[in-house]
Order: sequence, then structure tokens, then C-alpha cells
Amino acid sequence: MPPRWTRRSSLILAAAGGIASAALAGPLDEPHLQIVPRTKAEAARIANVTAPPRSFDAPQPFEDMSAGAATVRARKDADAFSLPSGNVSFEDELKFKMGNGLFRKVWVSSPSSTLASDGLGPLYNARSCQRCHLKDGRGHPPEGPDDDAVSMFLRISIPDEAAGVEGIEDYLGTAPDPIYGTQLQDYALPGIPAEYRLDVTYAEEEIALSGGEVAHLRAPTYRAADLGYGPLHPQAMLSPRVAPQMIGLGLLEAIPATDILALADPDDADGDGVSGRANLVWSAEFDQVMLGRFGLKAGVSTVHEQAAGAFAGDIGISNPLFADPFGECTTIQDACQHAPHGDGDARVYEIDQEGLDLVTFYSRNLGVPARRETGAPQVLRGKQVFHQTGCAACHNPSFVTHRLRDQPEQSFQLIWPYTDMLLHDMGEGLADHRPEARATGREWRTAPLWGIGLTKQVSGHTFFLHDGRARSLLEAILWHGGEAKRARDAVIDMPPGDRAALIAFLESL
Repeated sequence: MPPRWTRRSSLILAAAGGIASAALAGPLDEPHLQIVPRTKAEAARIANVTAPPRSFDAPQPFEDMSAGAATVRARKDADAFSLPSGNVSFEDELKFKMGNGLFRKVWVSSPSSTLASDGLGPLYNARSCQRCHLKDGRGHPPEGPDDDAVSMFLRISIPDEAAGVEGIEDYLGTAPDPIYGTQLQDYALPGIPAEYRLDVTYAEEEIALSGGEVAHLRAPTYRAADLGYGPLHPQAMLSPRVAPQMIGLGLLEAIPATDILALADPDDADGDGVSGRANLVWSAEFDQVMLGRFGLKAGVSTVHEQAAGAFAGDIGISNPLFADPFGECTTIQDACQHAPHGDGDARVYEIDQEGLDLVTFYSRNLGVPARRETGAPQVLRGKQVFHQTGCAACHNPSFVTHRLRDQPEQSFQLIWPYTDMLLHDMGEGLADHRPEARATGREWRTAPLWGIGLTKQVSGHTFFLHDGRARSLLEAILWHGGEAKRARDAVIDMPPGDRAALIAFLESL
């Protein structure tokens, strides 16, 4: 078989010429974007500029510009993830700042004299978007008995073999827990019981590395403690989720679906041990099947829908996409459903369409910091190790975004997110055993790596993976299994100097 990037190039060219498989017609539909089709000449240029590096003696052209013209300077303080896209217009900076204000807004309960800010809960995980995505960075698991879980929660569902979505043949049916819904909330308004308290315990495991080095992993056990409404369903499936960083979301949304699907290899036809599958999801925003991009299992198709779902599920704020004023309360939670709420005034919803659009604009335009030390010898060696070890098979370095009529910040940019946006089997160690659309209980979307070296600076910690169990980048690598086991084992066995170079490369991203 030809190498993966060669197959990708041919598919891009075919799509640019208007040729697409009927089986891909649904996922290729991107109604949220005003796309200018690529020419064949552009497709050829893109295939060349996104091809794997041929040498590692120097950085690739434009490699330090992680987000193309949208890249921002790499600040040395905690605000490194909070700048607007580097190419945002002066006029649109106001929209960004207004969206930031709504993202940071602390919501209060109803009734309240502050009519523009009431409607919290009645059940919720946080009182603002910023409380989970502090400084627009990563959340973290509770650090000890006195720390809360405000930037982490448990998703919940039960199996439902009868559930299905037309157009998704291998959809894995689930249903909400009949009492607790789809997300456990650990806060509630006065007089209403919270749903649970997140309890996490860890068991340490020692891993021997080459050169006499040793690493330690902590294996978590999660428990929904102090349940406020009785026991969970006997078949309840729980999945821990830490809030991810917010940078570059609009650029990820602007990657052509064709380019993402061209990287998929569900049957491992090239024999590299890496498959990669697209998650196909039902879009509440467009009432159709679309390619999943956002969330830890790529369960949501657009930034707008992701923001609307977070308002409803995390804060209990109704909006035009998720209109229930009581948020995630189930019919069994009677006091919660009938508590006062913020609907019914001039807003209609607790956050209206204009407000939701501003938060979407803000979320799309959080700038990605420029790379650091791209030409340092150790970083270049680490980049070579990254490619030779097979990490780039999932963490695909670069894409070129759609040419867009109405989103100049995201339009036709060479970006370096280090993700293929696909689902991969990560092994039993990371499995949550909870499916989401097509994603199985062992599959996760490849996490983008851009900005990962600034996590400590922005978020004050170095907790990685979907539940923050990894306390360093090395620990995160050592948790990789399934399709990534071969690469993980290579990292364990490689000379210590190469391992240090690999970490230096990741820290430069």
C-alpha cells in the first residue's frame, strides 16, 4: 500500500475535483461553513506543504506558526491561551471581548434583580464557563479531600440496543440514566439535593524504563458518592471528563471533513497497526448526521453546539438549542424541574441567540501560541523520534483549513494541531467502557497537542489525558495502549537521551 500521506493527497485531489464517494456524502456536509471550493492546483500545493518532513536538520517552513496567520505570540504568563486570533480585525476584537465577558460571567439563581445573569441550575457543575476552563486552559481532577471537582465530572448513560440514528450503521445505542440523566452534577441550588460527590482514589504502578530509569503511573478508581436521588441504574456507565483547553477550536472546525476522512484507515489497510475511525454524530443544530469533531470522543460536530450543550449541562442555562430551563434535571427530580428559572423575560432563553453567538465567536478565536525553540538541536531530535516512533500516525502534524467566505480568521491557514481528529482504540488501561455515537468504550479522539508545553504556565499543573490521571507528558505516553502500544513500547525501550528529546519536542508545541 502507498504511505498514508500519499493516499490522503489523492483523496484531497479527488474531492477538489468534485468527486466523492456516496458513502461519505453525509459526513462531508458542512452546513455551518461558507466554503469556497479548492482548485486542483491548491489541493496539490496543500498535499506538498502537509507532507511528512524529509529531514530533521531544521524546522519545516512556517512550523513555528502553529495557527498560521491566527497564531499569537507566546506569552510567559498565565494568559497565554486567552488572546484573540492574531489575524482578528480591530472591529471583531469587540465581539471577542463581549464573548469573553459571557464566558467569564458568574450566573446566579432565579429570581434575581440581575435579569441578564439569572437562571443558574438548579443542578450544575460550575457557575461559569471560566470556572472549568480556567484561563482557557485544562481542568484537573480533585487534588486531595479538600479540593472540589469543579473542572471535572462524570458522564453517565445506560445501554439501549433499540437506539439508533438513520445514516449511522454502527451507532452504539445509549440512553440517559432514568434518574440522573447524561451528566452528574455535584452542585445544586438551596433546597435541592446535589446529585453526587466525585470520589477518586489512585493505585500506584511502577514502570521500568531503559537506562535504569523508572516511571510511576497512578491508576484511578472513580465512585459516584453521596448520591442525592437513590442508586444509579444497574447498567449505568460512567466516564470521567476533565475540561480540555480552549485554543484553536475554530481552526479545528475549519479543517475540511474530506481531509480528516482521508486519514481514516478502519481496517488498517496499510498494516501500521493504527486504524483511526471517524465518529459520526447527530447534529442538534442542523438536524442531520455530521462528522464529530469536539469532545473527548468527538461526540459533537460544531463549536456552537458544543457551547450550547455546555451551557445546558454544566451550568443549567437554557438556550435556543437546548431549551429546557431546568437544564439536566430529569422528570423524577421534581423539585428541580419546578424550581424558579430565568426564562420568560425579554431574553426568551436564559442565554439568547445573540449571547450564544458571541460565546461561539470567542471560543472559535482563542489564539494558539507560537512554537518555541523549533530549531534547538534537542527539539529537532525529539521531532525525529516523534515521527520515527509512529506518534504522527495519530497526532497528524498539519492541515490547511477551508477557504471561508465569512470567517477570515480561520480561512485557508496552514495549521499544526498534531491531531487527526479521529477515534482510536487506546487500550484497556484508558477504557471508560462507555460508548458515544460510533465511539466504543475503548476509543478516544486524538487530542490536539498544540500548546501542550504551556499547560503548567497557564493551568498551574501538568495533569493530562481525559481524566487528568497523568502527572507529566511521559506518564501520558506510558498510558497509551491499543493502537498506540507499539509506539509506547518504543518509548520505554529507547535510549534515555531520545526519550528526553521527545519530551523536549512536545514541550515546544
